[in-house]
Amino acid sequence: QDHLAESGGGLVQAGGSLRLSCSASTRTFSYVNMGWFRQSPGKEREFVAGIRWNAESTRYVDSVKDRFTISKDNANKMLYLQMNSLKPEDTAVYYCNKLDARLELPLNSWGQGTQVTVSS
Repeated sequence: QDHLAESGGGLVQAGGSLRLSCSASTRTFSYVNMGWFRQSPGKEREFVAGIRWNAESTRYVDSVKDRFTISKDNANKMLYLQMNSLKPEDTAVYYCNKLDARLELPLNSWGQGTQVTVSS
């Protein structure tokens, strides 16, 4: 299992922005699909966004489309999630992970995540 480390979370007012970062230890990061998930208290972890290994395609859950942007820096083995127009319902712990070929299912164990709290 590869080591994944998320950072960049924090407390922000509704309408604000945050950029999450994920560093990965995998040697083959350039050829790995990656994604972001989130988990709110009392809810199951849900898929948020995914990006193909070469960044040629992305996928988002409907609730974040046009607000969040996922990107991948293969040279530095970093994954990002730019979150704009944040809403209180975006409050959750955010996790990164490797994704399957359909950009849907996680493949690695989970890191500690980073907390995002959006106040109204």
